[in-house]
Amino acid sequence: MLITTDESSIKTMTPTPPEKYNWSRLNRLQLGKFAEYLVKMEFVLYGCDVFSSEVDDHGIDFVIRTKAGNHFDVQVKSFRVIPGKNTPYVFLEKQKFQIHSSRLLVLVHFVINQPPTLYLLPSSVNGEPNPLFVSRDYGEGRQSAPEWGMTLSKRNIERLSQESAFHIVVDTLI
Repeated sequence: MLITTDESSIKTMTPTPPEKYNWSRLNRLQLGKFAEYLVKMEFVLYGCDVFSSEVDDHGIDFVIRTKAGNHFDVQVKSFRVIPGKNTPYVFLEKQKFQIHSSRLLVLVHFVINQPPTLYLLPSSVNGEPNPLFVSRDYGEGRQSAPEWGMTLSKRNIERLSQESAFHIVVDTLI
């Protein structure tokens, strides 16, 4: 912080939002870890307790306990849209992310020069897989394991904004 005393006024110099939200400075792993910590703190702000997993080998980044005492397993995925690049695709291996009323997915959308946007998706809606998830079963002999996938096109991001904004969905859980 720079403080000057020019004509009895004090000025502080802080990074401008474009510098602060320059997500291109972070590599894929850094961005993912940032997203995970951000989501944990958002749940804390809503009064939830957060329990971290030491190892992420079961598709669960952490567990939350709501004020009402309900527990949810949370998986966080981050993505960024880069002009001129392919449309982002997020997937969760079915073996590690089973559809269940206590399983949540949080997507964190990073856009250069903007704060991140969070989307909260219950994996199960009325006992069925969330309609935003696309089931992809590649079959035997294929390189990819069966997965739940989501292409993050402009249309799907608009749908996420309307149906899965974090602040709206979290209020239904706590």
